[in-house]
Amino acid sequence: MKNTELTTQVQKLGECRIPSPMTGMPFINDDEQVLYHSSAKKIKDCLNAEKTPLSFEMAGAREKIYFDPSKLKCGIVTCGGLCPGLNDVIRSIVLSLFHHYGVRTVFGFRFGFEGLSYRYGHTPLELTPAIVEDIHAKGGTILASSRGPQDVGEMVDTLEQMNVGILFTIGGDGTLRGAQAIAEEVEKRRLKISVIGIPKTIDNDIGFVDQSFGFETAVYESRHPIYSAHMEALGARNGVGLVKLMGRHSGFIAAFATLANSDVNFCLIPESDFTLDGFLKALKERLEQRGHAVVVVGEGAGQSLMETTETRDSSGNIRLGDIGTFLKDQIKIYSDKCGMEVTLKYIDPSYMIRSVPASPHDSALCLLMAHNAVHAGMTGRTNIVIGYWKREFTHLPISLAVTRRKTIDPDSRLWASVLASTGQKRDMR
Repeated sequence: MKNTELTTQVQKLGECRIPSPMTGMPFINDDEQVLYHSSAKKIKDCLNAEKTPLSFEMAGAREKIYFDPSKLKCGIVTCGGLCPGLNDVIRSIVLSLFHHYGVRTVFGFRFGFEGLSYRYGHTPLELTPAIVEDIHAKGGTILASSRGPQDVGEMVDTLEQMNVGILFTIGGDGTLRGAQAIAEEVEKRRLKISVIGIPKTIDNDIGFVDQSFGFETAVYESRHPIYSAHMEALGARNGVGLVKLMGRHSGFIAAFATLANSDVNFCLIPESDFTLDGFLKALKERLEQRGHAVVVVGEGAGQSLMETTETRDSSGNIRLGDIGTFLKDQIKIYSDKCGMEVTLKYIDPSYMIRSVPASPHDSALCLLMAHNAVHAGMTGRTNIVIGYWKREFTHLPISLAVTRRKTIDPDSRLWASVLASTGQKRDMR
């Protein structure tokens, strides 16, 4: 994608005129930017071509704000599947609004976007520092969640009737598209409501965001099932430990879990094609040479190998075939055909990982993302998601974030490192 196709302009409700009540910290100027490219050569090429290097607006507290904290009401909604760190983000938003800006009314809309529709009768939960005091120690979300779209007009009606000035939406690609639709309807009605997204995807697949919260925890928690798979494989003749991890379209969890666990011998991801024969022959060679093997597979890998009927879930996502059970069955069939006795143990820890509390690193990321979301909302920015790029927090237009999914390039150094760690063939076709 060329730089000329990327629009990083941030939308604002109006001019900031109110002095910020925050003290004791440096303020960010609106002209401070985070460069998209970190390569000196690419930046030099832009300058030589008389082009301005692509950059994102830097996130952070501003000296002046748009909303009057004494009159402001805010809302928070969590959507999609569970992810480590959801409660951390909720807590940090509430505490920042209360203690940094003096906002006293924060509503938690329950069960995702359903909570913004009158049809379901979900009563909003009023969030205070006392309510959120210890929720960061728990997995899941105290607001509960749901999948699927709701009527945009009804959701904006609720925000208008409740006099909500800032809505914080915590979710992945589908949630961001919903937030964008809400922001566009708000603009159409000429309302002064800010919509701020916080990127939540355990798969780490949101475009132009280096890392989303929950990903690091997922990689860390994967060590336990992979260790168990390795021990099971070592404990039997021709033992195979097969672990399925999250990753519908992007194999970041499987790849980084493999790098973090050097006992993995095969890493299969959606971005790198393989044939069933190619994989099974490579597995047979491994067993003949070493007597055991550990296989990690991302849930979206190998979909072309299975006969499935295309249906969609409530979020509009294509329902995937179960690559874990498919490979388990095919390994058994192939080993019987070859006359090789194989002992296979299959582990799918997905929901055990999704529901755990965040790791310390993820908790810190959640807090910083939440604080920057509050700063952005208070200055009247809208239709944006808080990005994280080159270790800096940014303001990223939602329209840009949803243009493409972040995936692993099979020709990248990351994937080359995975292949070097596992010893598997680059081409198993």
